[in-house]
Amino acid sequence: MVRMGWLRVAAERLRHGWRPVVEATLAATVAWILATRLLGHPEPFFAPAAALIVLGQARGQRLRRAVEVVLGVAGGVLVADLVIQALGRGSTGTVFTVILLTVVLAAAVGATGVSLVQAAVSALYLVVVAPPTEGLVPFRFVDALIGGGIALAASQLVDARRPLAPLVAEVRGTFDEMAGLLTDIADALNRHDEPAARAALGHAREMDARVDRLREEVLAAGEALWLHLRRRRHIGRLRSVDTSIRQVDYAVRNVRVLARAGVTLTRQPTAVPADLGVALRSLAEAVRAAGAALAADLEGRDEVADGHAERADRAALVAVRTAGGLFTPGRSLPLVMIIGQVRATAIDLLRGVSADDDRTVLGRVDEAVGLPPL
Repeated sequence: MVRMGWLRVAAERLRHGWRPVVEATLAATVAWILATRLLGHPEPFFAPAAALIVLGQARGQRLRRAVEVVLGVAGGVLVADLVIQALGRGSTGTVFTVILLTVVLAAAVGATGVSLVQAAVSALYLVVVAPPTEGLVPFRFVDALIGGGIALAASQLVDARRPLAPLVAEVRGTFDEMAGLLTDIADALNRHDEPAARAALGHAREMDARVDRLREEVLAAGEALWLHLRRRRHIGRLRSVDTSIRQVDYAVRNVRVLARAGVTLTRQPTAVPADLGVALRSLAEAVRAAGAALAADLEGRDEVADGHAERADRAALVAVRTAGGLFTPGRSLPLVMIIGQVRATAIDLLRGVSADDDRTVLGRVDEAVGLPPL
C-alpha cells in the first residue's frame, strides 16, 4: 500500500511536471549534436551542461543565468589554462591555485551563485578531467554559448505565440483562489464551524506560495517579451501587474489575519451576525473581479478590464459598507478585527485596479465604512 501510494504521488508529479523533463532532455541533446556534428568539437561537455544549468533556473531568470554561465566558463577556462601552463596539470598545488584564483576573480567582478560555481567547475574540469591541449582553445566557451542559447530557445518555444498566457492564467488562478478562501471563511462563520474555519486558515497560510509564483510569472513574461522583438511593445502591460502584485501580497496577508480572527470567532458562544457572511462574499466578488480586470488588462482588452475594475470597485465598497454596519459598541474583538481586515483588503484591491490615487481610494473606503473623512 505504501509503495502504491508513492507510485501514485510520483505519477502525479510527472503528469504535472513532464514539460521541464522533456525540455531539459531535448535541449541538452540538441546542444551536444550542434557542438559535435556542426562545429566538430571533440568533447563538448559544456554544451549540454550549460543547457541543463540554464533550464534548471526559475523561469524569468534564464537569460541572466545564461550570460552568467557563459562568462563563468570563459573566466574558469582562462584561469585554468594560464595556471596549467605555469604549474603543470594534475598536482594539488595546481588544483588549489586554480580554485583560489577562479573564486577570487569571480567574487571580485561581483559574481555570485551560479556564475561563481560555474567558473570554478569549469576550471576544475580542465585541471582534473580534460586532456591536455595545445594553447588556449575556445571550444569550451563556444560550447557554453551553444548550450545557453539552446536552453533559452527551448524555454520560449511553448509560449512563443502567447508569451503572456501563463501569467494571465496565474493571475486568474491567484485571485480565484483568494476569492474561494473568503467564501470558505464566510461559510465557516455562518455555520459556526471551527474545523472549517481552521481549514480555511491553513489554506490562507499557503497563499504566500501563490503570490511567489505570480512574481515568478511576471519575471518570466518580461523575459519572454524581451526575447521576442515583435512583442516587446507589450512589456508596458506588465507594469500594471507588477505594481498590483504588491497590493495582492498585502491583501493575502489581510485575508490570513481575517481567517485567524474567524477561527477565534467560531470558538465563542455568541452567534455570528449574518451580515458578516454577506460582507465576506461581497469581498470575494470584488477579488474575482479585480483578478479579471488585471487579466483583461494583460490581454489588451481595455474596455473589458475597465468593466471588471468597476465591478470590483462596487463589490468592495458594498463589502466595507456591510461590514462597517456591524461596528457597534460591545462587539467582540475577533469581529472587530474581521471588520478591519475587510476594510484593509478592500483598500489594497482598489489600489491595485483603480485609477484613483491612494488618498482618494482611502477616502472612498472610509466613507463607505462610516469613518469621518481625512
